[in-house]
Amino acid sequence: MEHSEREEPGRAPTPASAEAMLLYLFDLAGVAVFAVSGVLAAGRAGLDWLGVLVIASVTAVGGGTLRDLLLNRHPVFWISDVRHVYVILAATVASIAWVHFIPIPEHALALADALGLGLFAITGAQIAEERRLPAVIVTLVGTMTGAAGGLMRDVFTAHVPLLLSSGIYGSAAIAGIAAYLLLQAAGASRRWAFHAGVVLIVALRVGGIYGGWHLPLLQLPA
Repeated sequence: MEHSEREEPGRAPTPASAEAMLLYLFDLAGVAVFAVSGVLAAGRAGLDWLGVLVIASVTAVGGGTLRDLLLNRHPVFWISDVRHVYVILAATVASIAWVHFIPIPEHALALADALGLGLFAITGAQIAEERRLPAVIVTLVGTMTGAAGGLMRDVFTAHVPLLLSSGIYGSAAIAGIAAYLLLQAAGASRRWAFHAGVVLIVALRVGGIYGGWHLPLLQLPA
């Protein structure tokens, strides 16, 4: 996420800068959550600590890196702002310590992935939206931003990707981004549209995990 505004020392932040800071924090939160999901996936694959860090990093920045390359945003976000790298390192170390002392809940990976999907899909859509791209491209870029890191994680750890195998996933991102855009078109603030889009994505994904929700299947005759 790009941030060009700087506040003068001692001056109260303007609404625009406060919103930018909030969205930036959500961006860092998405990196952290996806890094955690990468650690959990790498642990289940039996990788060493370097392998865990590699998978956590790929999961955390894979979607955003692909987004920046496609939108010609240089340097990519984690190179222009090293705090993303620090967040990955901190989340990885904390997660390794966590799994050594506390049993991993059954759906921990899927739930961490759901939250990361929601945060990254909407922030990715916002970056594409700032380029004044058509709504369909905004939706595709946001979905790719949210899903590509998890796709890379699953491929690298030799698992069938969640994107292809586990209930509502990419469709949740599409629905959440569509809600985000429609709410703004209806007059809602960008902040509230952001929250609504993230909540919808996470809710649909959780429904896929616990409720078995999925799109209609294509079944061809034998």
